[in-house]
Amino acid sequence: MKRKHNLPLAVADIHGSETYPHLRGQVRFYQRQHCVLVEASVQRLPDNMTGFFGFHIHAGDNCEGNGFSGTGSHYNPSNAPHPYHAGDLPPLLSCGGNSYMAVATGRFRVADILGRTVVIHDMVDDFHTQPAGNAGTKIACGVIRKV
Repeated sequence: MKRKHNLPLAVADIHGSETYPHLRGQVRFYQRQHCVLVEASVQRLPDNMTGFFGFHIHAGDNCEGNGFSGTGSHYNPSNAPHPYHAGDLPPLLSCGGNSYMAVATGRFRVADILGRTVVIHDMVDDFHTQPAGNAGTKIACGVIRKV
């Protein structure tokens, strides 16, 4: 059966940490010919100084452990410096605790990230600090699964 072009190939259902138990969202991944469309919808983000939150794909395969330690570090199969990791994505911007973001990236294919994790951090990524942009604490996580 041929897959409909407008349906995602993978999703990650986002849940907040113990500190932010009401934070929820979903990240959808659509494979296109030369890129992947990443679409994120997040609710109940906490207040912070800037309204921006770090947003990355991490190499780990689970959201378990203290501080989501099962997520590991940024997904970076080519060992590139930050912010050129395959998993580096633009930050989320909160509007009253809600965020919607869509971006196209050619840094990975959907098949490459299945089973990996999506992480939201409590601070904005500074796009230069090594190795991960000084984005702060991991406050939400979801495992990327095929749909």
